[in-house]
Amino acid sequence: MKKVLAILLALVMVFSFAACGGDSNGGGTDDGGDAAAAELKVGFIFIGAKNDGGYTQAHFEAMNKMVENFGGKVEVAYVENVADTDKQAALNAGTNLMDQNCDVIIGCSYGFKDALAEMAEANPDKYFLHFSGEQKNDSNFTNFFGSIEQARYLSGMVAGRMTKTNQLGYVGAYPYTEVNMGINAFTLGAQAVNPDVQVKVVYINSWGDPELEKAAAEQLLTQGCDVIAQHCDSTAPQLAAQEVGAYAIGYNYDNPVAADAYLTAPVWHHEKYLIPTIQAIMDGTWDNSVYYGTMEDGYVDLGNLSDLIPAEVKDEVNAAKEKIASGELVPFTGPITFSDGTVWLNEGETAVYDSVASWPASLPLVKGAAGSDL
Repeated sequence: MKKVLAILLALVMVFSFAACGGDSNGGGTDDGGDAAAAELKVGFIFIGAKNDGGYTQAHFEAMNKMVENFGGKVEVAYVENVADTDKQAALNAGTNLMDQNCDVIIGCSYGFKDALAEMAEANPDKYFLHFSGEQKNDSNFTNFFGSIEQARYLSGMVAGRMTKTNQLGYVGAYPYTEVNMGINAFTLGAQAVNPDVQVKVVYINSWGDPELEKAAAEQLLTQGCDVIAQHCDSTAPQLAAQEVGAYAIGYNYDNPVAADAYLTAPVWHHEKYLIPTIQAIMDGTWDNSVYYGTMEDGYVDLGNLSDLIPAEVKDEVNAAKEKIASGELVPFTGPITFSDGTVWLNEGETAVYDSVASWPASLPLVKGAAGSDL
């Protein structure tokens, strides 16, 4: 009888452990090595897979760096592959995480903002942090982003020096201010070293879809573009460029998956925000302020410059990087005109942003760049 009872207890433990796993969207937990000592539990909602090689992996690895920093004081849970075009999916993911006793919920894609706003109102004892988007409240919900245009400008300098056709391709997500701001910075950086370049943009109307991303890149390559840049989540544009002997500039994460094509990438270091913010929440000093990181504080950066880039180009780009970090060089410095001839910035005028809310409501492409849908 005792043997039977022991077997039954063992089975109960196995099924109980299994019940604590991820949900149908794909999720997980990481207790940092000592869940019993954790002071705070943080939940992440990811739009993609944690190993996507791009956007979501940058968030996931920053999460792990945060856990490592706190040495067991912070436990995390996450849900992967949550469509940011489906508010209910985001609400379900957030509820899942709160059911796992998460004190902080972090939405890692633009489309999660409405869901987080609703959850914040309904759960005043929780904290809600949102990457991109302009929404916030006065108590427990805010957003974080950064001056990625600084790194975009530098990547444009690389592209402008490396092109032989003077035709640069850019796979864009949506014709939205965030995307167009990056395209404009990239174009201006390229024009700063090569006034003859033109930037052709194809919008896929999705933040991340490898098939669409590759199709857009292939379309640009057939139009004579020999450097492909991107504002989309996967490495598909890099792979498309490599297949035809062109160059590629990635985004979000320094991942030379197409080593024969990869030049560099504008990248995020989300841990630069997460670590001090989670510390402030634990200390009771968090003030719900908006965060907008810069190259100076290390939140945005340009990834490694590959060996495909000549030494003199690397030196030129690194010198510009130092000037941007110090504030001596501002990517958006006039005179700048839009493609339709409208003046954006007059001679000597600059545009520097300190939050998503400070962006223009809409932003056309600058002269030298033109966009179309896939």
